[in-house]
Amino acid sequence: MKKLLLLMFFPFISFGQQTINDSILVNGTYRSFITYVPSINNASQPVPLIFNLHGRTGSAFTQMFHGDFRDIADTANFIIVHPQGLLDSTGVTHWNVGQSNVDDIGFINALYHYILSNYNINTDKVYSTGMSNGGYMSYYLACNMNDKIAAIASVTGKMGWFTQLNCNPTHPTPVMEIHGTEDFTVPFNEIIDGLHYWINYNNCNLIADTVTVPDINTLDSSTVEHIVYKDGDNGVTTELFKIINGGHTWPGSNYPNSNGITNYDINASVEIWNFFSKYNINGLMNYSTEIVENNLDDRRILKVIDMLGREVKEKINTPLFYIYTDGTFQKRILIE
Repeated sequence: MKKLLLLMFFPFISFGQQTINDSILVNGTYRSFITYVPSINNASQPVPLIFNLHGRTGSAFTQMFHGDFRDIADTANFIIVHPQGLLDSTGVTHWNVGQSNVDDIGFINALYHYILSNYNINTDKVYSTGMSNGGYMSYYLACNMNDKIAAIASVTGKMGWFTQLNCNPTHPTPVMEIHGTEDFTVPFNEIIDGLHYWINYNNCNLIADTVTVPDINTLDSSTVEHIVYKDGDNGVTTELFKIINGGHTWPGSNYPNSNGITNYDINASVEIWNFFSKYNINGLMNYSTEIVENNLDDRRILKVIDMLGREVKEKINTPLFYIYTDGTFQKRILIE
């Protein structure tokens, strides 16, 4: 059956970016998704791919805005796919991590191959992230599509017992969790076992390095600790951003929900890309000193954004993200 590739010309398309609504037939059911292709994408250059998964009751469209990576993709040059989950027995959208009969692994696997057939993807740099149930599903992909997934990050999700009992990884896998201590949808204490699974599997240090993130937004009633279990096999880490007083929310989102406090000391999307960009399917990417020095000499500032992802001019005593032409990011504060 011929598939229709539908280009949606809505206001959120600008400057050559493409936001494409499409579907594929999987096990007799059309499964839909939204693909975001940045304007700087060049078909001759293989680029990373990120699956960005919505939460239970959510949608691909809302996740594209709530957990937004598009501004980052516009400069770092990667493609984002926002898959759409099907309805569960209660009538709400979901990802199946043991609670239904929907073959979501089959869907994501088919979607992976579809994207590879239509875009020039660096298959060593395929990642998954998601909110809540989308975070659960990212863990499930790390277990059951591990030969294709280089690293995952979960925001307000967890690795549940079903996933732990059905996990068959084949390579050390970098894992990041971003979670609020006041998350009453997925309580903070429920994430610990899943993190320990990856700390042990990845053979990371059992004692973490913990850094208190500067409380640059004193009005958000929350603070952040960055907890890193280092020195895993192939150089991978298992990491946690602990959002103290944070709710069931995506830190830094321009479209916060009503499920508790949203933290603005970090931007989850920026932290996730910084994490992903260090790794490929073989682990930590090592660059020679010469290459690093050349990149630093040649790169130029492409734009400066604030904690909300808005393009701004340089400001004194304000934390800003500097985005460079080589796709790297740097968080800087100019002190007067």
